[in-house]
Amino acid sequence: MEVKYNADQLYKKLITVYTEAVPNPEAMKFVVNTMLAPDDDFLRDYAEAGQTTDSPLAQELFKYDFVRRVFITKNFVTVTKDPAADWSEKVPVVRHFLKNYLEEGHEVFSGLADDPVAPGQDNDSETVRKIKEILDEYIRPAVEMDGGNISLNAYDEATGTVKVFLQGSCSGCPSSTITLKAGIENLLRRMMPDQVKTVVAEGV
Repeated sequence: MEVKYNADQLYKKLITVYTEAVPNPEAMKFVVNTMLAPDDDFLRDYAEAGQTTDSPLAQELFKYDFVRRVFITKNFVTVTKDPAADWSEKVPVVRHFLKNYLEEGHEVFSGLADDPVAPGQDNDSETVRKIKEILDEYIRPAVEMDGGNISLNAYDEATGTVKVFLQGSCSGCPSSTITLKAGIENLLRRMMPDQVKTVVAEGV
């Protein structure tokens, strides 16, 4: 008897999904063994279903009634749930969905070729460049480990105020204000005492 093999099944990439708890109790980080974003700097933070026009994956996740926010970058997805939902029940649901969705080869993002090219740093002042370097080297890796992202939104030279934009699990996190003041602000003020006086967050 001749045994026939399905080539698509034989060479289908096997996806593994594991979870990492983050400081925000309503968020969970789902890490997969494949890249989801086109490059390391690419990310998307969807606060509602209506924003997901460029991500079929996010659209599908928002079909679950407990999903309140979806953040996608690199090789992980951070899902923020409704406070009434229980992660012990919802984690297996999301993990199963992600594994099947990715193994079946469905798109994570679509229409990215139409995205505007991000502006460079040629017009940044020396102070702004330094702030970005500190955020990239010392702060962003830790924030990403917690399922979120941080970026510089604005710098006011007259007041020494740095405005940062928090995304993913950082949005709505009870400890984000403490982290901002005790960690990010202290670091920037210590490394740039003449330029940085305070740090405020947007997107939380």
